[in-house]
Amino acid sequence: MAKYVGKRLVYMVVVFFVISFIMYMLYNLIPGDPAAIELQTIRDEISADDYEEMYQQVRDRLGLDDPIVIRYFRWLGLYPSVEGKMDGVFQGNLGYSTMYKDDVVNIIAAPLQNTLFLNIFATILALAITIPLGIFCAVKKNSRFDQAVQVFTIVGYSIPIYIIGLVFIFFLAVKFHVFPVGGVKSSGAEYTGFAAVKDRLYYMALPLIVTTFANLGSMTRYVRAAMIDALSMDYIRTARAKGLKEKVVIYSHAWRNALLPVVTVIIGWFLRIFSGSVVVENTFSFLGMGALNVTGLKQSDYELVLAIQLFYTIISLVGILITDISYGLIDPRVRVDK
Repeated sequence: MAKYVGKRLVYMVVVFFVISFIMYMLYNLIPGDPAAIELQTIRDEISADDYEEMYQQVRDRLGLDDPIVIRYFRWLGLYPSVEGKMDGVFQGNLGYSTMYKDDVVNIIAAPLQNTLFLNIFATILALAITIPLGIFCAVKKNSRFDQAVQVFTIVGYSIPIYIIGLVFIFFLAVKFHVFPVGGVKSSGAEYTGFAAVKDRLYYMALPLIVTTFANLGSMTRYVRAAMIDALSMDYIRTARAKGLKEKVVIYSHAWRNALLPVVTVIIGWFLRIFSGSVVVENTFSFLGMGALNVTGLKQSDYELVLAIQLFYTIISLVGILITDISYGLIDPRVRVDK
């Protein structure tokens, strides 16, 4: 296992550098001049000669005339900056946001917290519903309850999440005024302690319901299909013939083997905890990582967007490693060290 993990870590490093370089190159090929953007507020206030001089000074300070490879390693913090010091991603400097006029690391702190707060609750709640429901439907295959759940999950899986969000907004926010339409907290409120947590939960309730509801269909069907396949195996008939209790057969024998194809989906859900839901966050004006990413793209704040995309890349690579390792932990027949 240690040899396998070490090999995978080497692959992750190589993939990280390849993907990060491609992203950096693509964002730098987008039309636009960071030096001109920085000086746009004072362009009309100074003479043309002074502007050209200041413009070249900014380009020199930002290193915009250097080759893109040098700028890439300088961005990562693996090559000295113009001032001669290491100050890049690996040193904690994710860049400067032209939209918020602040360091990116300060900008993403609050949206990341909101995204984690929302999606951790949504993932735990969805798994708590879908796993028992999928197992029960597999055990009671083709029963009326199973058929009703299949219809429900197909409908839920087929409807886009923004439609689900609009329906819940209409009934729970507009018509019955149970929850607010959007936002992350009460406007102008300065709550502290339990009152602040209660206020945040109140505003998070509707996005949480929509996110959970949208995920029920796909996960329930995954669990049901995996369990039906596991329950049809010969070792299940052998276990029942030995006189084992049905609960032992289902949860100790069938579920552990059915978990292997399901674990990829489950870990994918947990990865999404960090990335956030672009549709849900924009629908409910919920400031999370997904909404921040879209806003940064609209405002051409490419250093902010690049930092967010780099964060997604790292999370995805770590998730793939966790998925591969979990295969060997769940099923000893999967020899990851070979």
